[in-house]
Amino acid sequence: MMPGGDQEPGSYYVGVDVGTGSVRAALVDQRGILLAFADQPIKRWEPQFNHHEQSSEDIWAACCVVTKKVVQGIDVNQIRGLGFDATCSLVVLDKQFRPLPVNHEGDSRRNIIMWLDHRAITQVHRINETKHSVLQCVGGVMSVEMQAPKLLWLKENLRETCWDKAGHFFDLPDFLSWKATGVTARSLCSLVCKWTYSAEKGWDDSFWKMIGLEDFVADNYRKIGNQVLPPGASLGNGLTPEAAKDLGLPAGIAVAAPLIDAHAGGLGVIGADVRGHGLACEGQPVTSRLAIICGTSSCHMGIDHMVQGHAAFPELKAKAAARCQSVYAYLNSHLDLIKKAQPVGFLTVDLHVWPDFHGNRSPLADLTLKGMVTGLKLSQDLDDLAILYLATVQAIAFGTRLIIEAMEAAGHSISTLFLCGGLSKNPLFVQMHADITGMPVVLSQEVESVLVGASILGACASGDFTSVQEAMARMSKVGKVVFPRLEDKRYYDKKYQVFLKLVEHQKEYAAIMKGD
Repeated sequence: MMPGGDQEPGSYYVGVDVGTGSVRAALVDQRGILLAFADQPIKRWEPQFNHHEQSSEDIWAACCVVTKKVVQGIDVNQIRGLGFDATCSLVVLDKQFRPLPVNHEGDSRRNIIMWLDHRAITQVHRINETKHSVLQCVGGVMSVEMQAPKLLWLKENLRETCWDKAGHFFDLPDFLSWKATGVTARSLCSLVCKWTYSAEKGWDDSFWKMIGLEDFVADNYRKIGNQVLPPGASLGNGLTPEAAKDLGLPAGIAVAAPLIDAHAGGLGVIGADVRGHGLACEGQPVTSRLAIICGTSSCHMGIDHMVQGHAAFPELKAKAAARCQSVYAYLNSHLDLIKKAQPVGFLTVDLHVWPDFHGNRSPLADLTLKGMVTGLKLSQDLDDLAILYLATVQAIAFGTRLIIEAMEAAGHSISTLFLCGGLSKNPLFVQMHADITGMPVVLSQEVESVLVGASILGACASGDFTSVQEAMARMSKVGKVVFPRLEDKRYYDKKYQVFLKLVEHQKEYAAIMKGD
């Protein structure tokens, strides 16, 4: 939708979100309302198992397509700021900022190692064996999806075609803000979350030397970032004339230091004014709130994998299409049909799932973990598929409970969940999170909270708000609150005990197979 004719001319902000499979953009007003939205798919390559690659040129081209679409029909001079967020993928450029290949084929178009790439398994093991003190800031062990192991892999495997020629290694969000402004400053968000940078102490020379990447220390971290800014800070002189032409925006508008995509989602939901909703987090520090971004990495892959691999999937697809529903909306209504008198969650009393098909990132950071299902029957009908789907949704919520418990053991105190992302549109997924964690779930008025978050960055960079906090309070709004069914607590506590046993047993099986 576009701004209505009776609306007062105001200030607009553009948010651009680069996800795993597509780039999305939105035009957002000062109240945080989406006025226009566009998306564009992006290319992915998987040249071999565990290798996942993208193209920075393809991604920038998609950013230009969606941005031009969302500003059609408005006075672009009312656009005050631009904010980017993206997956924390690794972009490699040479000294002239041209793409370099991150693959054995030497294809320089494919110059991004994606966030979900697991090629650097031996490198991450070696890094974790150092037990260096910087690892305490990433949960004690580093994930294979972080940047240090990927950088080490490039040095050890693509020395001549990539490593020796490289001039710049960017996190994808920082690549986008550089492309828009020509400023190579990095966001504090990217470097702290994925690169071992400390907001208090900066880079730790001893870590890079210890893991064999002393090259970065020698040139004062020029290749990975020696100017670091907080998210929302205004970059340089704003949008360059060249980038402005590409994006269809006015040159010189404010461009913000960016965020990783999940963090932008958090920014878009977590600061909402919750007065009048009866929530324990009202009047409490924002640290009592936990934002959960239900996107590809957290959930979609596991649920899709379970549903699409089932024998009844073709039947499900046909029935959902006949009703013009998504397969998940159809499954939700099918579960309501078969639950009879009991609460729907009780259908999985003897079916349990551990959902880490692609390893565990948080809180265990164990990439060797696999998925598990116990309680399978010979049945292959739609009822069976629906209950397996329900068990997988519950497993993801149990994973959230495990993360919350790890955070609380480390001293956090959390009372309220704020959900956004694709699966926050799924009422079953939302209710299961409430029931299993025992906490109320706040849904944002704008479902596209990640894009609101990116726009909040642009609004901060423009100077229209005095702080990120002020922009969050003004631009994110509560849409709905879902409370837990406390009468079901005992059932979910028991299922959670089984959930924890599953991973314990998996580790025992691995130990048996490794033993003499």
